Amino acid sequence: MRFAAFTAGIRKALESFSASATERITDTGDSFDAAITHSGYTDYYLTHAWVNIAIGILMRNIGRTEFVIKRNGERIQSGPVYSLFDQPSLTLNRFDLWKETGAWWFLEGEAFWYFGEDYSAGIPNEIIILNPRKMSMRIEHGQVTRWFYANDGEMIPILPDEIVHFRDWNPWNPWRGVTPLVSLKYELDQDTWANKTNTDLLTHNAIPQGILKTDQIIREEEADLIESRWERKYGKNARNRKIAVIGKGTEFKPLTFSPDVLKLFDLKRWNLYTILARFGIPPRVANIQDAKSNLSGTDTESQHAAFWKYTLIPILKNFEMITEAHFFRRFGLSERGFFNFADIPELQRSEDEQSARDIAEIQAGLKTVNDVLAERGKPAKPWGDTWYRPANVVPVNNIEKTN
Repeated sequence: MRFAAFTAGIRKALESFSASATERITDTGDSFDAAITHSGYTDYYLTHAWVNIAIGILMRNIGRTEFVIKRNGERIQSGPVYSLFDQPSLTLNRFDLWKETGAWWFLEGEAFWYFGEDYSAGIPNEIIILNPRKMSMRIEHGQVTRWFYANDGEMIPILPDEIVHFRDWNPWNPWRGVTPLVSLKYELDQDTWANKTNTDLLTHNAIPQGILKTDQIIREEEADLIESRWERKYGKNARNRKIAVIGKGTEFKPLTFSPDVLKLFDLKRWNLYTILARFGIPPRVANIQDAKSNLSGTDTESQHAAFWKYTLIPILKNFEMITEAHFFRRFGLSERGFFNFADIPELQRSEDEQSARDIAEIQAGLKTVNDVLAERGKPAKPWGDTWYRPANVVPVNNIEKTN
């Protein structure tokens, strides 16, 4: 019972993040307003600037990567599979397909491809990306037997064979993904309240700009009269007034931000780096310059290259594996899909350095041309198994000993 109560508590705490929550927004007409006012649910992509910025950075960089179709290692540019990924639907092009898939992955921890209501069997004619927040499921004997999509108040049943499910690991629900933001609830809420406090400060509604101090004893109605007169003459609606006349025994003391208020700025900066780290985005990729960091171009280039090597490429390789298992192998296809990183400028310098090392090792006799091609996943050359050694190097065992 204790374990059941514990897991129930975890599930309840995750309701605001879980894509399977029953109180998701289903009315697309007023979804913007509903996302702001809906109780128990916060759409941080809508309400938190850096969540929006981070996912935007990931989306547009994923959209730069070309997805190519190969058969037996050779790239193809025709056929039903190529046509499907070249134009997935009337509203999606080949880059939008992966941009939106990646966006839902980073926002909800999962994405759904749907083959359309006219799909019956075989290779689909279209791919439609569904909103994971509107998806629910039926579980029988530990397996998903039916998906349901909420659309305009109607529950549309979908068979598992009509779906490709991209799912990140979820320790609380083995059938659904989990949003990366699940561990950032307190940081995101802190930023929300800090932003609200800062807004109140800027509009002079949270604390007064200053106080009028007097050594006289005044009644409440007199204090109200002095306050209204001061506000009328020298308040925020009279910014051009430079001279204030204060009665005898009265002085104006301006108020400054308290240390607690100033801590909000440090807290927001800490939370910013936490959000970027969770999404695997180096600061320079997000156009953030830390005063203590290096200003050199080399540092910027290395952060952009690291963003691709350690964040985007692993994610896109994961997408390749999911697509291979749940699409190409499902339909028994000989084709496979791969992301092409050859034209990404951030990776060119690394490739140039690797090429220089490969050439040096070939010339030193440490590798053959075919060894290098195998490492790059390219077909071997008929002459590529020849070994080379520098012409100015003489084997030691051939040197005659002289007295």
